[in-house]
Amino acid sequence: MLDRVQITPLEDRYGRVATDLRVSLTDRCNLRCSYCMPAEGLDWLPNDDVLSDDEVVRLIQIGVRRVGVREVRFTGGEPLVRRGLVDIVRRTKAIDPSVDVSLTTNALGLERTAAALADAGLDRVNVSLDTVRGETFHTITRRDRFDDVIAGLAAARAHGLTPVKINAVLLRGVNDDQAPELLRWAIAEGYALRFIEQMPLDAQHDWSRAAMVTADEIFTRLEREFTLTPASEPRGSAPAELFTVDGGPATVGVIASVTRPFCGDCDRVRITADGQVRNCLFAREESDLRLALRAGATDEELAERWVTAMRGKRAGHGIDDPTFLQPDRPMSAIGG
Repeated sequence: MLDRVQITPLEDRYGRVATDLRVSLTDRCNLRCSYCMPAEGLDWLPNDDVLSDDEVVRLIQIGVRRVGVREVRFTGGEPLVRRGLVDIVRRTKAIDPSVDVSLTTNALGLERTAAALADAGLDRVNVSLDTVRGETFHTITRRDRFDDVIAGLAAARAHGLTPVKINAVLLRGVNDDQAPELLRWAIAEGYALRFIEQMPLDAQHDWSRAAMVTADEIFTRLEREFTLTPASEPRGSAPAELFTVDGGPATVGVIASVTRPFCGDCDRVRITADGQVRNCLFAREESDLRLALRAGATDEELAERWVTAMRGKRAGHGIDDPTFLQPDRPMSAIGG
């Protein structure tokens, strides 16, 4: 029987309760996607600043047993470069087997690790892939690894890490004409495709609303070749608006974080690779759990810090506000 103490929910001032925990395992990545980081990469976190495997598992255990976490997703950077990933997944699933455990990855290395991750208890994967053309993949990621991603996707499917979801960002003048092609391929392969509006989380701070391909533009491109019908299933706290394609059963999702924000239904909280709580992806403030953890804080004290951090969550991300400032950390250092 699970040894569970009294739960204190991660509830903010607006009544939202966070039950979906995103845990970044590293800020390092083996791709250099143009909308995320410069070609030369970034200054990575010092190793001593990154949470150890034991520290990661302890915070997840506190999340599950004390503050009501029901979903855990490992992110990065690229979580597959974390050597202890399989063991962290296994230990996380052992805390409470009913907790949904997933992984957001670029799929490099997934071909050789999918079996071990499935055996450890991983439920499913989300893979970032913006094109099914090798030359466009090289342009976006600055790496010639397209075939490795395709192999990783196939391995995930073969080992039951399903539904395999694909997250795609359309970039103006690069791949924004490829949306129908990508959807046809995803349907044929049995993958669930989600288009995501490019968000202001790049390290270079080059993002602009004018350059971003909006949800309306995505719909326009898709509806030239497909009939999209709003899905009957309730959206709930899911970030994607779902649509059936040509009558179903296939679906496609659009995550319009910028133009159609869903902040009112958000149930997510993040812990960065260096142990900081972020109550919003776009927050400019963080709450340090690592310092307290390493200073000998009890589980109860760490849970109290976490609960307090969530109370400061804002009503929305404020991208449309003229005073909006992009977070200092880029996506690779926050963890999606």
